[in-house]
Amino acid sequence: MKSLGGLRNVVRQELVARQLDEQIAARFPVGQRLRVLDVGMGQGTQALRLARAGHSVTGLESDGTMLTAARQALAGEPEGIRERVRLIEGDGQDTGVHFLPGSFDLVLCHGVLMYVQEPDPMLAGLARMLASGGLLSLLVRNADALAMRPGTAGDFGAALAAFDTDTYTNRLGVTVRADRLDALTATLAGIAAPLHAWYGVRVFCDNVSNEAELPAPPELARLLDAEDRAGRTDPYRRVAALLHLCGVRG
Repeated sequence: MKSLGGLRNVVRQELVARQLDEQIAARFPVGQRLRVLDVGMGQGTQALRLARAGHSVTGLESDGTMLTAARQALAGEPEGIRERVRLIEGDGQDTGVHFLPGSFDLVLCHGVLMYVQEPDPMLAGLARMLASGGLLSLLVRNADALAMRPGTAGDFGAALAAFDTDTYTNRLGVTVRADRLDALTATLAGIAAPLHAWYGVRVFCDNVSNEAELPAPPELARLLDAEDRAGRTDPYRRVAALLHLCGVRG
């Protein structure tokens, strides 16, 4: 679990938090307490952060190890925050089993789609969970930039192979899939949650070790600001390791 506090994960979580807060502020009145569903919540970083901000959060997670980590993290929170969080063991493809349509103002699905071979039905189900005007937040591996990681690491054979595929082997050794911005834009339009904004995540830091420790606070702040700027700016955001897409339910 050490890598969850490593540089790569901190950059991911901090950038997504900034981007998500920007979209929430643009879409909802100040002070509104949102109904949030976090699908594949992992260790609960974003779920707990949103609960601390006053929102009501339901976390859905199928991995027992991650669910245990989320429960342990939640147990360390004050009672008022614990009361705002509900954790459920379940799969993101079965949201209709657990919840009624229109039950949430914000649905997160971060780092999940790469493990789903046919994501469109799942995405349609997530969109149905949103109330009118609700926000769907997706974090996916960028298929248009799969050659960047091996290429910048000097593995040019792997870089050449990456140009012709939508799959890759992650750092857990699992072969998974990536998504293209154009294809997801079309999918979101088709499920009545058209793309409203998108960002790149980890333009500069994707190749650091999972165990890389954080730099001193001033340097970390500069690093995060540089990643934040790149994730909002073309052409840099188009070669980010991850894409953060925000769709709005019509």
